[in-house]
Amino acid sequence: MTFPRRLLSHGEELVMDLRPHWIALVIPVVEIVVIALALILALVYIPDSWPSWVLWLAWLVAIGLILYEPARKIIAWLTSHFVVTTDRVIHRSGWFAKRSMEIPLENISDVRFNQTVFERVIGAGDLTLESPGTFGQETFSDIRNPELVQKTIYEMNEENRKRMMTISAPGPASVADELAKLSRLRDEGVISSEDFEAQKTRLLGQS
Repeated sequence: MTFPRRLLSHGEELVMDLRPHWIALVIPVVEIVVIALALILALVYIPDSWPSWVLWLAWLVAIGLILYEPARKIIAWLTSHFVVTTDRVIHRSGWFAKRSMEIPLENISDVRFNQTVFERVIGAGDLTLESPGTFGQETFSDIRNPELVQKTIYEMNEENRKRMMTISAPGPASVADELAKLSRLRDEGVISSEDFEAQKTRLLGQS
């Protein structure tokens, strides 16, 4: 399942869409195996003289334990997206009860990653984003190739900053605007009529 493109803003482009590393599935799979083995042993060694409801209780306990912990982790893995776009970083998870967190690129002040020796071998790690104000510090576990993600966020942050500076930069004033300013200065007595005509001739010559 990929990140829904309909959730992107106008002009926003998807750069990275990552699911958590497969290492996040190891613990819940081991938990399911342990619970299944415990259930099998219980079914084998429960005496036949015991009432049948004990067997049903063993099944219910096993299913409850699986749903309470490992199944929840597997669902979280299946529905989690760590997304980098040209405008923001998004972490989204959940099928029915959804959770979403978004940090605009311009609010990210620092990106750090941490890897153990084993995580470096398999290409996983933790990624920490720092931003001032409301967002603070957020750490994301089991990120695939965190060093590449860090580099990508820095690059998108820089491109986003340049784009915002270009948009906010004032464009060159038109000749009509300059003539209007000169006319106002002449009417206010700041410049003489001769200066006005000289500046007017210069502007019209440049245009």
